[in-house]
Amino acid sequence: MTNTTDTADTATADAGATKLDWEVTRNLVAKSPQERAEILANPGFGTHFTDHMIDICWSERGGWHRPRVQPYGPITLDPAAAVLHYGQEIFEGLKAYRHEDGSIWSFRPEANAARMQRSARRLALPELPSEYFLDALKQLIAVDGDWVPSAPETSLYLRPYMFAKEAFLGVRPAHKVAFYVIGSPAGAYFHGGIAPVSIWLSTNYARAGKGGTGAAKTGGNYASSLIAQAEATEQGCAQVMFLDSAEGKYLEELGGMNIVLVYKDGTLVTPQSESILEGITRDSVLQLARDRGHTVEQRRVTIDEWREGAASGDIVEVFACGTAAVVTPIAQLKAADFTIGSADAAAGEITMSLRTELTDIQYGRAEDRHGWLTRLSQ
Repeated sequence: MTNTTDTADTATADAGATKLDWEVTRNLVAKSPQERAEILANPGFGTHFTDHMIDICWSERGGWHRPRVQPYGPITLDPAAAVLHYGQEIFEGLKAYRHEDGSIWSFRPEANAARMQRSARRLALPELPSEYFLDALKQLIAVDGDWVPSAPETSLYLRPYMFAKEAFLGVRPAHKVAFYVIGSPAGAYFHGGIAPVSIWLSTNYARAGKGGTGAAKTGGNYASSLIAQAEATEQGCAQVMFLDSAEGKYLEELGGMNIVLVYKDGTLVTPQSESILEGITRDSVLQLARDRGHTVEQRRVTIDEWREGAASGDIVEVFACGTAAVVTPIAQLKAADFTIGSADAAAGEITMSLRTELTDIQYGRAEDRHGWLTRLSQ
């Protein structure tokens, strides 16, 4: 759930925001309905893109200006653009869902807007008002709504991102910034579908450290995880699990998802650390668990607690959660000298029931008790 600090921060960032006057340029070489249908029949994940994108400029003098919906295509950057040299960049990820009546909705986009503001603050980038963030999503859907698929487990993945585009070589916050939104039709995140996965424990690499950028959604965090993810793939695992950088014993998060442990008494426990990205999917799942009467704990968790709890039967389920994969059961953790669980373990009952409840809300099949859905289409 969004806490009071986040709400206050968002209100500060949004103060003085004026309504944007959008310029819309249609793509003259947009995909035909037949071409689009062929893509939507098997979209994969992150490999196809819609016909248009959002572009808003920011400058130190002019603030946010020149909002445009324009044809999807290459971005021209000066070779000295700050993002290419100093990595001043952030992004978000959320989905647009088609409901049975054909309407298009998003899930807690205001939370994504608030998180992007926090990321911007950490990376010394301007904070995009949440009103502009939500308006940008609606503007893209207004022209590319036909790209939102309707098959089960499909959606339109939306990627807002911001980067320093000022041309200069010097270590300081950029004075010119670009904000974009692109859309990509999405099927299941994992090729095996909704099935328990094996993950690899990284002991050679850390995702983030104290005082670093772990709590921000910035590309550098993911770049640093790629070598560990490659190691996981070599071990036949779908994802990599990171430990804290200081002591190497506390659970942090996966390369792109949070982790939750389920105990035999029904308690759900998720790791707490200043270097963990605050997952919107995780917070939503934990709220649904609280609604059912489960105890939810956010605290430091050691790898030994997981190992010993699984061996004793005290920990009965483990799952990962994030925007792209939603909720994914974890069957096994593999490490260099031990394993937890079994590769053929079945998905947990609590894991799958929470996943079903969450996706039913997202797709409009269940009551939205918390007011999490925002309509994007008219």
